[in-house]
Amino acid sequence: MRTASVDKRKDLIRKFIKFGAVGFSGVFVDFSITWLAKDMVGCNQYLANSIGFLSAVVSNYLLNRVWTFKSKDPKVAAQFVKFFLVSMVGLAVNNGIIFLLNEQLGLNFYLAKLVATGVVMIWNFGANVLFTFKAR
Repeated sequence: MRTASVDKRKDLIRKFIKFGAVGFSGVFVDFSITWLAKDMVGCNQYLANSIGFLSAVVSNYLLNRVWTFKSKDPKVAAQFVKFFLVSMVGLAVNNGIIFLLNEQLGLNFYLAKLVATGVVMIWNFGANVLFTFKAR
């Protein structure tokens, strides 16, 4: 006989795996849009990067709302603002970890980025479970 806590844990693991898949798709969206804006349209690299990042945030929100968390919250705009705020904190943490590991400790940039991405994924998932997509 399965207990409710085992079912909750399995549901959380399933959501984490879906969240990771959505995040991976967000990387594809981010890099593709950035490349299009920078190399095809000729936008400034920072503007192109911002457009790509924001496109991924929108894509990730929609996929996480519909697929990962199956949210029925009618306050879509308010929920998106929460998701965006969580993403911005994640971006700040990501940059902070990269700065610490790469600039201060001399770790390879891409290895630092990999570590930062893992930490931020855990932050983003937890914050979105507890804040953005919290069951009512």
